[in-house]
Amino acid sequence: MNLDNAMFAFAGTMILISVVLTQYVHPGFMWFTVFIGANLLQSAFTGFCPAAKILGMFGFKSGCAFKGKE
Repeated sequence: MNLDNAMFAFAGTMILISVVLTQYVHPGFMWFTVFIGANLLQSAFTGFCPAAKILGMFGFKSGCAFKGKE
């Protein structure tokens, strides 16, 4: 699994977790979903993603989306 796949899997998992928390725990968890979406949007324009940097430290090799960003 390369960094791109790991990043997309991580982001998707976090979104699903935040939706479940919003539905079953407290509506305020919606802000977690907003934060994830905003981070994905800014990384599309800047190429910087903190989660990709952390996953790169765990040894995931770059794919084409986050090449040289780890």
